[in-house]
Amino acid sequence: MRASDLVAERIADALDPFRRPHYLDGNRITLLESGQAYFPALLAALAAARQSIWLETYLFANDGTGTAIVAALRAAAERGVQVHLLVDGFGGGEFVRRLAHEFSGKDVRLRIYRPERWWMPRRRLLRRLHRKLALVDGRIAFVGGINVIDEPVRDEITGEPVGPRLDFAVRCEGPIVAAIAYAMRRLWWAVGVANGDGLAEAVPRRSHAAAPFADGVRVALVLRDNLRHRHSIERSYLGAIRGARQDVCIACAYFLPGRRFRSVLVRAAERGVRVRLLLQGRIEYRLQHYAQRALYGQLLKAGIEIHEYRQSYLHAKVAVVDADWATVGSSNIDPVSLLLAREANVIVRDPGFCTVLRERIDRAIALEARPLQADGYARRSWAARVTDWIAYGLVRAATVLLAQGNHY
Repeated sequence: MRASDLVAERIADALDPFRRPHYLDGNRITLLESGQAYFPALLAALAAARQSIWLETYLFANDGTGTAIVAALRAAAERGVQVHLLVDGFGGGEFVRRLAHEFSGKDVRLRIYRPERWWMPRRRLLRRLHRKLALVDGRIAFVGGINVIDEPVRDEITGEPVGPRLDFAVRCEGPIVAAIAYAMRRLWWAVGVANGDGLAEAVPRRSHAAAPFADGVRVALVLRDNLRHRHSIERSYLGAIRGARQDVCIACAYFLPGRRFRSVLVRAAERGVRVRLLLQGRIEYRLQHYAQRALYGQLLKAGIEIHEYRQSYLHAKVAVVDADWATVGSSNIDPVSLLLAREANVIVRDPGFCTVLRERIDRAIALEARPLQADGYARRSWAARVTDWIAYGLVRAATVLLAQGNHY
């Protein structure tokens, strides 16, 4: 790791206020389900921008959605809006590398997070920018798990169309937007210092928060990085689950929690809390799929309900605990998200929002998923069990290996 990378990262983190949830009152939060709701809302905000646009994403595909977003960013730049686009070096791929050459100095400003180079160690592969954030005019922000990529999708095995991914984002207005803005500008600056094209830029400062709405709700932004905030999102989950009294409902695309997380879920179930997990039912990544199934036996035995989503691909990273805690964001409950990648979630403390999100998860569980039964799962074949545990061992070993080395 270059010294400048480490210095930039440490300075940025020294300025970071997101080590633990800091709740702000008076926010308006709108839940958006799948790209079919998210992209029209995002494109409308981009079209209305008059001052600035900031966009962060992991995947940026060369497809209809990616083309529409590029066109909206260029149109904004042409009318004088300052546009900043930050894309992960692996997730953006060749399309974003090409865009970096196509954008002029007066066009969209684009930076690539940890650009892939042939000489880089492969262990750097999973230390990615996995956040999905957007900010328009410092007034409207979007946080969630939805990449810039087309909907609907096709089944990886059969090639048949299976409909939009089940995924979520939120549209935010109010004081929380200033916190999101600071997080985005701070990372933009750190990447500029690390890449060598932002050495003259001033260290970002926090802007004044917007006035709270009288009918707004309480919200916190929680970030995860590889230095001071390595466990912030996981701790937020664990704190909420430890305090649960009635219901824990988690919908997660990639679910491979560590021993502590599993223990907290089991203890919640043992004290009478209903714990439900909506997890990936279709095979998208084989190793991950079989690895997480190795853990199901322990959870089912403890009385935890597991439902495998079958309607399409599950890409959600959301949860609801009791009647007043919910989270929406980019972080899965697996080693990549909790130990390696940069992530961003919002936590919403509002009964109305919790009800809306829980009802959508309930509907998916009832109509679009298949429940697993403890007895039936315990009777799996010997070959299936061995396959699952081999996959689990490989994932854990790879995580330990990839977690070594630099932290940028």
